[in-house]
Amino acid sequence: MVFLKRPGGQTQFSELLKAQGEDSGAFEALHLWLNDNLGDPRLSVERLAEQANMSLRNFTRVYKQKTGRTPAKTLELFRVEAARRLLENSAQRIEQIARLCGFGNEERLRLAFQRHLQVSPRDYRARFARSVPLAEIQGSLT
Repeated sequence: MVFLKRPGGQTQFSELLKAQGEDSGAFEALHLWLNDNLGDPRLSVERLAEQANMSLRNFTRVYKQKTGRTPAKTLELFRVEAARRLLENSAQRIEQIARLCGFGNEERLRLAFQRHLQVSPRDYRARFARSVPLAEIQGSLT
C-alpha cells in the first residue's frame, strides 16, 4: 500500500491530492478512476471524455476551464506521479514501471521525467528510493 499523502510533514507531490483541492470537484470521480487505470494501454483523452460522459471537444474545454490544464497534461502528470511512487517504493525495473504506468517504454518515461522533474528516473530513484530488502530486489530481476 502506498499513501497518496506523505507522512511526517514531507512535501506533498500528489497530483491526485492537488486535483482534489482545485476547482475540479466535477472531475473528482474521474481523477480517482484515472488513478486506478493508468496502466491501461487504451487510456487516452478520448477515453477520459467517454468516462466523463462528455463529447471530446466539450470535455477538453470544460476540463481546462475547471482545472487550469489540459486533460493530456493531467494524464501525463498522473502517470509521472505513479512512476515516482514505484521508483521510491519498489525494486521493479524502470522498464516495468514505464509499462505499468502507461508510458509504454522507458524512453517515454525518461522524457516525461525530464520535462516535469528535470531528472532521469534512475537519478530520481537514486535520490529518493527507500531501502528495499535484497530479497525484493533479487525477486524483481528474475
